[in-house]
Amino acid sequence: MCEDNQTEVTVFLLHGFQDLYKYKFLLFIIFLFSYIVVLNGNFILIVLVSTSDHLKIPMFIFLKHLAVADVLLTTTIMPMMLDIILRDVKEVSVTICIIQLYLFFNFGFVQGFLIAVMSYDRYLAICHPMRYNSIMMPHVCLKMIVGSWLLVFIVSSEIIMVWQFQFCGLNYIDHFFCDFGPIVQLSTSDTSMLLLVDFVISILIFFIPFFLILITYIIIFFAILNISSNSGRKKAFSTCSSHLITVCAYYGTLITVSMAPTDKSSFKTNKFRSLLYIVVTPMMNPIIYSLRNHEIRRTLQKMIVKIQIQLKTK
Repeated sequence: MCEDNQTEVTVFLLHGFQDLYKYKFLLFIIFLFSYIVVLNGNFILIVLVSTSDHLKIPMFIFLKHLAVADVLLTTTIMPMMLDIILRDVKEVSVTICIIQLYLFFNFGFVQGFLIAVMSYDRYLAICHPMRYNSIMMPHVCLKMIVGSWLLVFIVSSEIIMVWQFQFCGLNYIDHFFCDFGPIVQLSTSDTSMLLLVDFVISILIFFIPFFLILITYIIIFFAILNISSNSGRKKAFSTCSSHLITVCAYYGTLITVSMAPTDKSSFKTNKFRSLLYIVVTPMMNPIIYSLRNHEIRRTLQKMIVKIQIQLKTK
């Protein structure tokens, strides 16, 4: 229960980018354009992989689900952020805030597992090419994808603990979405257990996939060095270069945010750092794979030509 001189909080006030109030229309245009680019780029990847038979191989199927996660993550945050930029302040109920936080955790951290699965796929393709087709069967790929989503949805249930927290008095959040740190800081309940659970779960969903990726790429690196011909080494490296860039982009942004101090003054800085994995990374992934993968480029060119022919015949 709240004390007599405090009122129970039922809504949070999200203040977005108030320090940049005079630039709000410019910010709105920039973020709206970024959101459109994220949606278009990832939807194109999803459509290409879904409709092109020669792209229905494990690597591109995993890539499609990574694109789905990017779209869902960005859509969980960006519409609310755009609304906050125009309104300056937005009231969000505690319930909606916690739901957004739960979805944000799911769509953000499932990417780590999908990227880890993709690294295993690259390991098999380079180190065990003769066994690749017998191991990466369609039902195995499906189990990996479903398992990644289910595991993250189960692990992220730690957010249910937030439902039991009491919020009294202050309801000001200097952020453009309901992030974990500011919400926990506003709670007047004992949050020590949640922070401990969050620490343990962070090890599970962050470090375990990261170390799996690290180990597979160490093995891949030595396997490529053992290839006798330069052309063979170049071809082997090209098969995993796009994924390696995605790994660096994903974990680079997470490390940038997670390594920051957790005091109150750091929340404002983290607000801008979080744009890296909410906007920048989802926008980069389709560009990386479009530029680095000739199969994607060729399929996209064929689709564009087909659309142009259809438009001319009408």
